[in-house]
Amino acid sequence: MLNAEVARLLNEQVNAEFYSAYLYLDFSNYYNEVGLDGFANWYDVQAQEERDHAMLMRTYLHNNGEKVTFEAIAKPDVELKEAIDPLNAALKHEQYVTSLINGIYKAANEANDFRTMQFLDWFVKEQGEEEKNAEDLIKKYELFGFDAKGLYALNQELLGRVYSAPSLVL
Repeated sequence: MLNAEVARLLNEQVNAEFYSAYLYLDFSNYYNEVGLDGFANWYDVQAQEERDHAMLMRTYLHNNGEKVTFEAIAKPDVELKEAIDPLNAALKHEQYVTSLINGIYKAANEANDFRTMQFLDWFVKEQGEEEKNAEDLIKKYELFGFDAKGLYALNQELLGRVYSAPSLVL
């Protein structure tokens, strides 16, 4: 059985990960509307990853005898006016998610819950990758996105991203 605070935070994170998926689908919608199908694809894949993160945490809670409670998913409230806006919002969001994961890790550490800490190690590493990907995408857009040919090439690059399921063993 998990520490009550750790279980509560993990359950909240399940819902936060589903919100992340919803947010990224909103970004994909924006990019589809402005004709950047590669950027839309990038965020469609990102949404699938976030859903998987939620499902991994849900499974972990179930495997530890905990009840999972789904909350309502809030409507994304990011105002998107320019093509770079979702990129900046995504980096800010990933930094926020990192803070949430770190908070769960801290609570698990304080509860001497080494099993949960080990489970969260994968997410800590994943968040480092998520932030780096978001930063790299902003850099690429700032380098190439204001030129039509550069934007086209970047869009084509992002169109090639494919989904691959996480390899975390529960």
